[in-house]
This record gives sequence, C-alpha cells and structure tokens, in this order.
Amino acid sequence: MPAKPGLITGLRARFSRHAEAQAGEIAAAALRSDRFRAARESDWQRLETIVTAMEKGRLRRLSDADVLDLPVLYRTVASSLSVARETSLDAATLAYLESLVQRAWFLVYGPRTGFGGWLRGFFGGGWSRSVRAIRADILIALALMVAGACVGWLLVAHDPQWYAALVSGETERVPGASRAALQATLFGHDKDGAFAAFAAYLFGHNAQISLLCYALGFALGVPTLLLLVQNTGNLGAMLWLFHGQGLLFDFVGWLSIHGTTELFAILLAGAAGIHVGRAMAFPGDASVLDALGAAGRRTAPVVLGVVLMLVVAGMLEGFARQLIQSTPARLGVGGGMLVFWLNYFFVFGRRGKRA
Repeated sequence: MPAKPGLITGLRARFSRHAEAQAGEIAAAALRSDRFRAARESDWQRLETIVTAMEKGRLRRLSDADVLDLPVLYRTVASSLSVARETSLDAATLAYLESLVQRAWFLVYGPRTGFGGWLRGFFGGGWSRSVRAIRADILIALALMVAGACVGWLLVAHDPQWYAALVSGETERVPGASRAALQATLFGHDKDGAFAAFAAYLFGHNAQISLLCYALGFALGVPTLLLLVQNTGNLGAMLWLFHGQGLLFDFVGWLSIHGTTELFAILLAGAAGIHVGRAMAFPGDASVLDALGAAGRRTAPVVLGVVLMLVVAGMLEGFARQLIQSTPARLGVGGGMLVFWLNYFFVFGRRGKRA
C-alpha cells in the first residue's frame, strides 16, 4: 500500500526538528566550550609558559612570582580539567588540559634530582639520618646480639656438644683442636684459595642473614629477634673455643678487621626489621597498612646501606685480612672502621641539620 502524503510530511517535519535540535545542541556545546576556555585560558597559558621554561632549563627567565604561583596554577588547571570532563567539553580542550596537567605534575610533585643528586644526598646525610631515626630499635637489636653471644658461650662451656649445633660446617675450628691448628686458621697466606672461598661463603651467609632479618620483620618482628640471637650464638661459641687455647685476643683481631663492618650491617638490618615489626604490632592511630608503609619508607635507605656495608666487609674479608698478619694492626683497622661507622651514622650531618 503506498504511503499517505500526510504521513510522509509528518516524518519529514519530525526529522527536520530533530536535526535542528542536534544543531542547536552542537552550537550550544561549542559556545559553552568557548566561554569555558575564555574564562580560564589566561591561567592555562601562564602555566604552559612556566612549565615550558622549566622543562627547557630557562629558570632565569621566570620571576619569583611565577615560581611561587606554579603549585596554585597547577591546582587551578587540574580543577579546570575535572570540570571539562564532567561537562563533556570538546576533545581538543580535554587533550590540551590533560597534557598540560601531566607536564605540570612532574614539576610540582616529581623527583627534583637525577641519580647523581640522589646519590650525593644518600651518602651526604640521607643514610645516616635514616639510621638515627631507628636508634631505639638499634639498641634493642644490640642487646639481643650481645645476649646471643653470651648464651652461645655459656651453652658450649656447659656442654661442648652444643658447638656443632651452633657452628655448622667447621672442620678445623672445633673443640679438641690443638692451639697450633687454631692458630693456623688465624694467620698465614691463602695459598690454595681456601680463605677466599671462606670469605665468599661468609659474605653470602651474612647477606642472607641481613636480608632475612629485615624481611621477617613483617611477621611482627619475632623471627628477626630469633635470628639475631642465633647468629651471634655461633660467635659466642667460637669466642669460647679460642679462649680455651689462649687465642682470644688473636681471634678478636682476626674477626675485627671485617667484623666491625659486618656485624654493624647485621645490627642495622635487624634494627630495621624490628622497626617494621613494631610498626605493625603498634600502629597507633594509623591503619596497619599505613604504619607498615611509613616504616618501610623509613627503613629502606638503611637496608640499602646495609648491602653496601656487606660489600665493604667482603672486600676486607677477602683481601685486607690476608695481607695484614699482625693482630694489633688488624685491631687498628677494625677499630678504625668501627669509629668511622659510628661517626658517620651518629655524628655526621647533625650540625648541618641544626643550622
């Protein structure tokens, strides 16, 4: 059946009105976008000028007012971007604002220095400040390590069979060994590479202990406490062994040349783990996750420094100790390293901070 003329006319009129309405909406949107841009474009252009100058390193061309107004302008343009998204403005305006806000964000909140600047800041006071921030935990870790050494000594003094349980993998430094045999492990040159292999083993072992002390702090710090006691328990057992043969002074010298750095590193790693565990157990007014995150940020520089200390200890273990065959000289090197670390961590940077 052919369509009625009146129906066709009505459809044409309806389509015409719809097209006119769409054209009106498009025109209104364009007008709204133009008004929106006109009202705020001066701030956008000023922010773009400042951002471009800073990206090109032309800070001298900026006035003090420009630098001070950068955060304010960033928030203003970010607010404009939020409004533009909600009101569905044209795609070109949205793309422009998104790019400008992203560039400004890196200047306002992004990193201020490169790797070289970060490295200078780390060694120039950042590491030592992080260590001082957990000094209470360092005292706890130190008390545990001293207690572990005392317990190890007392256990093997009461029953020498405890020595095998505390000190594993030893075939020469064992109860019953002669004075000459023990003394040979402290002095002499590494002709067959045995000392170098032992140094590599000690470095790997102590690096593992240090990282475990920190990582297990997330279990409320309890495994960290046990590790600190266990790790110095074997030290106490070896102190007892060499003391029995009158070689305690020589053994302390043999140990100190690398041990003051190595044991200090383990002490700091254990303190960092205890700090994380305390933050989780006693978060205060913050949530556990927030407290854990804050503790992790405070202790991360400490643990990074611990790795560097272990590298230094490994070098002293593998080379300096074999080159220096005098106990007083070994004590001098070990004592000098201890004084260096104490001054760096607890004295260096304090005066500059107060000033």
